[in-house]
Amino acid sequence: MSATKEPEAMSNESLVFAPANGASGRDSSAGRVTGFARRFIRNRNAAIGASLLLLLVLAAVLAPTVAPYSPTAQFTDEAMHAPSQKFLLGTDTIGRDYLSRIIFGTRISLMVGAISMTIASIVGVTSGLLAGYYGGRLDTLVMRIMDAVLAFPSLLLAIFIVAVLGPSMVNAMIAVGITYTPGFARITRANVLSVKEKEYIEAARAIGSTDRRILFRHVLSNCLSPLIVQFTLGVGYAILVEASLSFLGLGVQPPTPAWGQMLGFGRDFMTMAPWLTTFPGIAIFLTVLSFNFVGDGLREALDPRLQERSGR
Repeated sequence: MSATKEPEAMSNESLVFAPANGASGRDSSAGRVTGFARRFIRNRNAAIGASLLLLLVLAAVLAPTVAPYSPTAQFTDEAMHAPSQKFLLGTDTIGRDYLSRIIFGTRISLMVGAISMTIASIVGVTSGLLAGYYGGRLDTLVMRIMDAVLAFPSLLLAIFIVAVLGPSMVNAMIAVGITYTPGFARITRANVLSVKEKEYIEAARAIGSTDRRILFRHVLSNCLSPLIVQFTLGVGYAILVEASLSFLGLGVQPPTPAWGQMLGFGRDFMTMAPWLTTFPGIAIFLTVLSFNFVGDGLREALDPRLQERSGR
């Protein structure tokens, strides 16, 4: 398996939320939320992706209830059993129900994707805020570090980090998080450079607001739109990279079920038992596709140029 290239940086200008008080402020906020929801739902691909993502989240949360068997239970007399009424997706080489393992693997994939992107967003957004706001040597230092990270292909860098830290799910999340940190840093810095010159930032400085308050209350709040899109798209790519690591034996370790690991175990039996690679591959494909659809829908719904054309 190979990881897809890093998510493309968002170039559109983020929304500016002017402070509002009282009922008019609440009505304005409600109107923005309603308009966003309407634009998002109108996007057919986004609606499909959101529905599929909801099903995946429900499967992950309700895995012990909806899975027919334990993911580690072995039916040794029925190893390599083809899909049937008893085992809807067949069994693996040691007789474990494949449907149950795929359902429990949903938990692992979503958790790894969300946590790794949380790591990347916290480190990247903080670095981008400080670099863009203060500039100078700090900006140069932070951006050169991010450029150095970007110089390595995402999967190769993740493999190197996991090889140094040791193969495990936690180390895989750290590796993926580090790999995608530069994307958040560069997007945040680009938006901060634009936002910090606005009049309301100068007004906040004039009334004595601290840099911390300006950064997190005024600057960051107006950079959230592209960051939300980047996070959503990034989760899909993180799941793909984690599956690649698990496929190589560097990610989630047995007996914990993981889609990439299941692909790795089934690759030697593709002609004898094609379901061993087909169903985990479909699960990875649908999950990454759903995050891409949702991310594209969010990008269109949050695009200020589309809002202007719609009169909002």
